Amino acid sequence: MDPVPLLLDVDTGIDDSLALLYACASPEAEIVAVTCLAGNVDARQVAANTLAVLELAGRGDVEVALGRERPLVRSLVTTPETHGPRGLGHAVLPSARRALSDRRAMDLIVAEARRRPGEITLVALGPMTNLAMAVLGEPELPRLLRRLVFMGGAYRSPGNTAPTTEWNIRSDPEAAKVVFNAFEGAPQRPLALGLDATERGKFTPEHMVRLARRAGSRPSDPGPAGGDTMETHSVASNPVVRFIADALRFYMEFHSRFDGFYGAFIHDPQAVAAALDPTLVRTEAVTVDVELGGHLTTGETVTDWRRTWGRPPNVDVAVELDAARFLERFIERVGGLAASRADVAR
Repeated sequence: MDPVPLLLDVDTGIDDSLALLYACASPEAEIVAVTCLAGNVDARQVAANTLAVLELAGRGDVEVALGRERPLVRSLVTTPETHGPRGLGHAVLPSARRALSDRRAMDLIVAEARRRPGEITLVALGPMTNLAMAVLGEPELPRLLRRLVFMGGAYRSPGNTAPTTEWNIRSDPEAAKVVFNAFEGAPQRPLALGLDATERGKFTPEHMVRLARRAGSRPSDPGPAGGDTMETHSVASNPVVRFIADALRFYMEFHSRFDGFYGAFIHDPQAVAAALDPTLVRTEAVTVDVELGGHLTTGETVTDWRRTWGRPPNVDVAVELDAARFLERFIERVGGLAASRADVAR
């Protein structure tokens, strides 16, 4: 199988970190670089998290570039209640040894797309601010990329930030609108993994146990040593399993409080998985626009399901996801990566 060159644009919180691990664990993925922006946490913390996760995965060689530190127009709002004060839930990683790239994220995106025209899939896992800046600087970017795949939007499902809005799009709706407009007429429509798809599969404690077993970690239940407090961490022998367990426990506690189940929606790895294997999703080509001025709906991905606008489709929206196949693949791949990293210092 030919490698799939991926350029990952992240705001590394919990699910971004899992997406990075999934990409590192996927044999067909060639990680060209990772670019960072503000979103779940501030951009500098995002960059620190990204470097640390890549080093944990044994990929400290991957170039990591810092990008935009605030939305295009609006004030920055982060989500410590969802991802923890540093973005990685209860997990704590040592600072990475490698420094950030000298290149700015937006410049890197454009330069790599020009260097390998028609080859690179850009996977956007946070707000679209970096991508908007890149396309404003290089309007040909949509035709230089192989495809854009992004996690964002709520197309027929309720939102997770407001009744009709999803976090990534709502965080910088102006940037999303710039990107949607710029990619009209691109050789291949962007693929959107919105809440309609990513909330189909729940990662549960049972999945975590199976991942730990795949990694050969001991004990097979990697949960904390004591109660659910910031001071208690996973007792797993494997460092990657410990990290995932501690990060996801925060997510699971969040969903237990607000969504009525103890588990986690791991949105971002699904976008990476679909970029590598589009058969994981069924899509519909529709016209999508972004609401900027609504009193209750700013950031809504307004979707013309009935084709009343008469405008050509500009997005392939994932309407179904093979969640069972994705979760099996996540456990196998990331568990395998963890097994290969068993000797990393505790």
